[in-house]
Amino acid sequence: MEKAKIAIIGGTGFESFFKNAKQLRVGTPYGIAPPLSIGSIEGKKVVFLSRHGPKHLIPPHKINYKANVYALHKVGVTRIIAINAVGAINRDFKPSDIVIPHDFIDFTKLRSTTFYDEAPVTHIDVSQPYCPEIRKILVENARKTGLKTRDKAVLVCTEGPRFETPAEIEMFRRLGCDVVGMTGIPEAVLARELEMCYAGFCYVSNMAAGMQEKLTTHEVHEICEPLMPKLEQVLIETIKVLPLERGNNCPCASALRNARCK
Repeated sequence: MEKAKIAIIGGTGFESFFKNAKQLRVGTPYGIAPPLSIGSIEGKKVVFLSRHGPKHLIPPHKINYKANVYALHKVGVTRIIAINAVGAINRDFKPSDIVIPHDFIDFTKLRSTTFYDEAPVTHIDVSQPYCPEIRKILVENARKTGLKTRDKAVLVCTEGPRFETPAEIEMFRRLGCDVVGMTGIPEAVLARELEMCYAGFCYVSNMAAGMQEKLTTHEVHEICEPLMPKLEQVLIETIKVLPLERGNNCPCASALRNARCK
């Protein structure tokens, strides 16, 4: 099986990021993940996984997050960049803004959120939910590309597939949330449980409910399409300088140290 240390998890608009890459199907104890595309960027092996499947057929609440993350772990991935379309809750954020979240709030309801359902009981630390090393490089390269970049933001993840109500968005705003999406959790938690680095690379596709007249999936594509070349450039430049070996300031690589009850 081919190995790669860096992975990109993509959503809307990124289904064909690697058009001519080698396709790989990986079985896991949690099911078979969508096809993995393995190619090279700047001389580094990179895996791309479309979380909704090749034709965007899997809704956010039905994604097999455990199979997806475990499949990446199985092919040797230690660093994940996850792309998400999000709605703006913070009134200062606008469509086309890039958001690199530093924290999250989980409002999902039905998802399996851990690999550790049995002994030993395992409590991972998420004081820094997203990898600080990847976040720093993403922020630097997004700004170099000229994109308006928010380097501090709290992402709230909801169950979907419906959009949120205006009252829910107002509640999230009062809780201190800046953006809302449907796919960032449990990805980030599952990656940490396998000691994989994970950072979100989000773009604002719309203002959240109550801040515009209505919400449609069509506008997500409308925002994403003109942004795509710059988003891809940020990913390429980030992968180019992202070290394969993790530094001492990364909490991800040692997440299981002292996390288990013996």
